[in-house]
Amino acid sequence: MVETLEHGVITRVGLIIAAVAVLVWLLAAGRQAVAKEAYVVVVLIFSTAVGHLCLNRREVWTCNSRLLLTFLIVLGHLALAKLCVLQSAAAVHSSGGQFSALQQRNMWLLAIPFGLGPVLASVLLGRTMAIFVSVFSTLLLLPIFASLNDDTVFIVTNVTCNLVCGFIAIFLTAEVRKRGDLPRAGLFVGLTTWMLAIAFRKINLLQMWVEGTALNYQSLAAESIVAIGAPIMMTLIIVGGLPWIESLFHITTRVRWLELADLNHPLLRRMTIEAPGTFQHSLAVANLAEGACEAIGANPAMARVCSYFHDIGKLVKPEYFTENMRHDRNPHDDIAPTMSALIIVAHVKEGISLALEHKLNQDIIDVIREHHGTSLVYYFYKKALDQQQAAHTDGKIAQMHDEELPEVSESSFRYGGPKPRTRESAIVSLADSIESAARSLERVTPQKIEQLITDIIRKRTADGQLDDCDLRFKDLELIAEAFRHTLSSMMHSRVAYPDDKETKTKRGSGAVSAIRRRDASAA
Repeated sequence: MVETLEHGVITRVGLIIAAVAVLVWLLAAGRQAVAKEAYVVVVLIFSTAVGHLCLNRREVWTCNSRLLLTFLIVLGHLALAKLCVLQSAAAVHSSGGQFSALQQRNMWLLAIPFGLGPVLASVLLGRTMAIFVSVFSTLLLLPIFASLNDDTVFIVTNVTCNLVCGFIAIFLTAEVRKRGDLPRAGLFVGLTTWMLAIAFRKINLLQMWVEGTALNYQSLAAESIVAIGAPIMMTLIIVGGLPWIESLFHITTRVRWLELADLNHPLLRRMTIEAPGTFQHSLAVANLAEGACEAIGANPAMARVCSYFHDIGKLVKPEYFTENMRHDRNPHDDIAPTMSALIIVAHVKEGISLALEHKLNQDIIDVIREHHGTSLVYYFYKKALDQQQAAHTDGKIAQMHDEELPEVSESSFRYGGPKPRTRESAIVSLADSIESAARSLERVTPQKIEQLITDIIRKRTADGQLDDCDLRFKDLELIAEAFRHTLSSMMHSRVAYPDDKETKTKRGSGAVSAIRRRDASAA
């Protein structure tokens, strides 16, 4: 049921129809009749926006909760803008009070939250969706403002403010690393609004200065406070509401990912003690995955955090995994290959159990579940085939005919899946395999690293492990290059220093030679 609501076509169509209905209602709400052409324009602009999402933003289009959030951001932005314009129109007819009707009108227009939609979209959905929200909210405001005021200057100046403030907000919030950075973005959006208001004579500072008339300091202060303070207040409200929005729409923002990257999590601290090899492996995978995500425009913070936790299932039986084994003992030597494969494969299920127990983010749980896909545990599968072949040829299983020997089923040596379904999950999966394989290289050279990366990506692609994620061949080329660069830096060769014995021998022979030269010169 939940899956149907989240990805169902009927739900998606219902959301689109509901959004169109709200848009039409927003356009109609007001004090004067709206031309029929305005409704056609609104529907055409909205249809273009929906088409763009369908063609270019599949991760939003196929996820109904994100599509709903996008529509709510745009519609909420438009509704607040129209409300402020309606209040400004009502203020013209009001009388009395501390400020004149014109001043009250200007303050309502300055209170329009031009940066609201772009800030929310940037933090919750990313820069690309924020640009989408900024552009299409500006286009939709054209017929909405035109339905309220026939003044061309009024329409042009307000939609210009919406677009400029929107892009300023996107620029300032694209790389936000903590929640406290948002009010700073609100301050700069407010300053931009204030300067545009002066330029477009919503605040008559320039006009008073040019005409030499006396400044109305009270009016100037009030209008400036509204222009600068409204965006700051808007971002403070967003900071307070973010946890609720994240929880409601199951979205993890970049800020939240950076908070989750704390290595003091109980599971990670436990890993440093019980499975130190796995912990070091996870850190290396995080570096590889983060660089690859940056190369293709995926979410590097998500990849890093998921890499930290992707192998937590190994905490159950850490001694059965290569990176944690002692040099003098391999526990797999004492058990059958089928049992070894069961132990190896089980770390995924055990990792999911630990993640649920510690209430980890759902995206982390998905990466734990998907990072091996349905791949084959080849080493133990090959070992089982070799044992079976030896039994056939050498008769090691006494008094059994060939047809009575147990068959080695490939499915018994495969992970349960599913395959990676996001770009970040696929990148963590590739980074995990490449880092593990790189440890077995004896003499590390750039050529060997490049060949290793190429072979693993080719095998994963041929095995169909990347079929369910949105990675293109161009992306794979960029990922391979990022892996090569990071892995070369991690495994660079070092200068070989002589040991103490060799150093002392060289120093001793040098001293003896010096004494001999001194004695020869004295003679």
